[in-house]
Amino acid sequence: MKRKEFLQKAIPAGVMLPAMINGYSVKAFGADSPLVQALMRGYTDTDHVLVIVQLAGGNDGLNTVIPISTYSNYFNARTNVAIPQNRILPLGSSGAGLHPSMTGMNNLFSNGMLKVIQAVGYPQPNFSHFRATDIWMSASNSNQEVFSGWAGRYLNYEYPNFPTGYPNVNAPDPLAIQIGSTTTLTTQGPVVNMAMSITNPTSFYNLLNGTTDPVPNTPAGKELQFIRIVNQQTQKYSTVIRNAANAVTQQVTYPTNNSLADQLKIVARLIKGGLKTRVYMVSFGGFDTHSVQVNAADTTTGAHANLLQRVSDAIKAFQDDLQFLQVQDRVIGMTYSEFGRRIKSNSSTGTDHGAAAPMFLFGSKIENGVLGNNPTIPANATVNDNVPMQYDFRSVYSTILEKWFCLDKTVVDGLYPPNINAQLQSLPLFKSGLVCNAVTPPPPVSDKIIWNYPHPFSNSTEITFKTQGGHTLIQIIDTLGRVIATLLEKDYTSATTDKITFNSEGLPTGVYYARLQNGVIQKVWPMLKVR
Repeated sequence: MKRKEFLQKAIPAGVMLPAMINGYSVKAFGADSPLVQALMRGYTDTDHVLVIVQLAGGNDGLNTVIPISTYSNYFNARTNVAIPQNRILPLGSSGAGLHPSMTGMNNLFSNGMLKVIQAVGYPQPNFSHFRATDIWMSASNSNQEVFSGWAGRYLNYEYPNFPTGYPNVNAPDPLAIQIGSTTTLTTQGPVVNMAMSITNPTSFYNLLNGTTDPVPNTPAGKELQFIRIVNQQTQKYSTVIRNAANAVTQQVTYPTNNSLADQLKIVARLIKGGLKTRVYMVSFGGFDTHSVQVNAADTTTGAHANLLQRVSDAIKAFQDDLQFLQVQDRVIGMTYSEFGRRIKSNSSTGTDHGAAAPMFLFGSKIENGVLGNNPTIPANATVNDNVPMQYDFRSVYSTILEKWFCLDKTVVDGLYPPNINAQLQSLPLFKSGLVCNAVTPPPPVSDKIIWNYPHPFSNSTEITFKTQGGHTLIQIIDTLGRVIATLLEKDYTSATTDKITFNSEGLPTGVYYARLQNGVIQKVWPMLKVR
């Protein structure tokens, strides 16, 4: 990777906010992950919030949501880790049940606030932790290498001029917030990472006051200026985060010795504290249970049981807190893991990397129930047998974007890489009567540096751009991150506004990005091609 690419992609994503809340550092993400930006000022008016809970390591779905209706095949396939049938917590009359340690989430189900989606995955699953995680975060097919996140592409669609001019009066708060020490591909935009963060505000010039030292007119100087812009934004975001946290002085009691609960407590506090942030990301690891997944003497206990109990208790406390804080109708949550485990257990009282697994959605606006059938389990399962996919995980993403964040389906479809849209379904995830807010018009053209008309377009569109003079470059980038055309590369003698035509004949429908580079300025403008 070239130095400039490293600076643009890695540095904004990896710097820690100075704000500490309950002992956890808080990362503020600029305009990125699959979601964050119709979410603030953008083109869509909504106060809805999504909380993404990553269960890192590959959760064993068959011991999480247990097939009661086909229990004998389940037991025969994994006798050394199987949960006794009389200990399973039934999910109504669905023929499925939860692990006995998940009493909190079973309570949410009884109270109409939990959706279980059976066997979620994608075609041709990958069993590598790193690659599978990338697929879930980028929303790509397993044979596509995509260098942007599903939420990052969405945020770039809503805020094409980021990072210049943020925060501002209309968008004063972080677009997304992650609790934790690492950032993810989810928030990578098509050219730059949308994540906002900073290590130490006292050592980076006068960021809080919006001033920076001059930089030399060299490539290194331009890169330094870019870093300073990102640092300045993140420091301002850290101020509003602290103010929001300090505005809440009373919450329900969360379980102790539970890092996921600690993170979700912060999220509830920030939502109630008034942040306009629409996506929160938290992570809880340890689910790579190849060995000693259970205690041999009692399979309802052990490492996996402890993990599931912490997840269940944390989510139940979080939902109780949202209700106590009177913000429960604005918030939904979603869990995911990069893959499930094999049907047959191994000889080490564990399970190996598998394919599809259940997802949970929770909240007062979630349609309660179990979506899908219990996984098909062969009578004589082998070590190579996997849970087959019933639902594509990107159908979950697209349904949330369309029904919860009120995006037009045409826009949602355009945010995915090629050859995916035909696979997507609109799923029954939300209670009837859920109403989307009105769509607001885009910001005035005068606020933009690059834009196109018509938008959306069919075969060709005219791209208008402003240059300050000097070397000016306009490229067209697809959702895979590839430069498919260079429309313009020239030196202008003075500042001006100019136009150029993009002819897309022969290209598939979907989102394309017009990238303007002019001196230290670079902007990415999304353009939607339709039939």
